[in-house]
Amino acid sequence: MKSFATPLAGGAFFISAVTGVLIFFDIEMGAVEPVHKWLSWLLLAGVGVHIVSNWKQFSGYLSKKPALAIIGAAFVVAVGSLLPMFSEGEEGEERGAGVAAKALESSSLETVALVLKTTPQVLASRLEKVGIVSAEPSSTIRDIAARNGKPGEFVLGAVLGASGEKKGGDRDDR
Repeated sequence: MKSFATPLAGGAFFISAVTGVLIFFDIEMGAVEPVHKWLSWLLLAGVGVHIVSNWKQFSGYLSKKPALAIIGAAFVVAVGSLLPMFSEGEEGEERGAGVAAKALESSSLETVALVLKTTPQVLASRLEKVGIVSAEPSSTIRDIAARNGKPGEFVLGAVLGASGEKKGGDRDDR
């Protein structure tokens, strides 16, 4: 088993590494993506066979603090990547703060003012400070952005960015 475990793991790693780097840089020509997805199973098999065939040496690593720290960090990253705040919903829909931002972008200035417990006039003055003309309070953030040739995220950021709070914590925009 040792005679083919390391070459299998190494070869599969090479395929996964090359295709992974190409996907990272959005170079998805030919069969890069399916090869990466499907031959990753070969990498798992190769590493599994490699660990089994070298179990005595591998188990020796488990008694060393640096090796445990590396394995633990890898475990934390793997589990953390499964958290919903880092994922997309169905059909590429964002979750968490992304959903809230999209909802606010499609809301009127009046609605955003209600959410922020202020007035549309205060939000309009915030926008004017960064050179954005807001027009009607019934206009959506997205409409205001389009009229001013700015991204919706920029306009929303301008609305949310100026908190209007004094050092004592009292709000001056109510």
